[in-house]
Amino acid sequence: MTRRGYPASDDGRTRRLMDGGPGSWPVLRQLRGSDRLGLGSASQSARSRSLRPRTSEAARVVRSICPYCAVGCGQQVFVADGRVSQIEGDPDSPISRGRLCPKGAASRGYVTSPLREYRVKYRRPHGTEWEELPLDQAMDMIADRVIATRRDTWQDRDEEGRRLRRSLGVCNLGGATLDNEENYTIKKLMSSLGFVQVENQARI
Repeated sequence: MTRRGYPASDDGRTRRLMDGGPGSWPVLRQLRGSDRLGLGSASQSARSRSLRPRTSEAARVVRSICPYCAVGCGQQVFVADGRVSQIEGDPDSPISRGRLCPKGAASRGYVTSPLREYRVKYRRPHGTEWEELPLDQAMDMIADRVIATRRDTWQDRDEEGRRLRRSLGVCNLGGATLDNEENYTIKKLMSSLGFVQVENQARI
């Protein structure tokens, strides 16, 4: 049986039918060989028969969680030569039981894509070009803007004199990959600053 539960046929007769000529057509291999369901060697070409999975060359496997939606599917991250070589579903995950959606199955590209950004990009008001900023400078700029927005949009009381002590100038949207500790910290920070518009992708 293959790892997906299909019958694997590797007998010599089926392999001989793959060598060339009309007898190498998949439908004839399926009828004449032992792989009658066409789920094993009968459906292979000479090229596909020589292929090997990327997981076979992995030096180690790291368990992780898919970075996309809020389901939290388990992943097995295969590492070869210090780089991610393949990402597959984790069969031990009680949530996904080894399954991944198309985005989760393609998340290797999210990690290894040449288009992935590793530096902070900033485009000034009315600017036409992106410029790179040091992380510390970008964090200071964000903090300055949060403080200024809170000051300019602060509401201490409403028209009837009722105490509000809030700001509607900043909202926070959390991502699905945030864990409970990160969500707790973000909510405490937003509440302490008086920002009441706090949401998470998992609830939307």
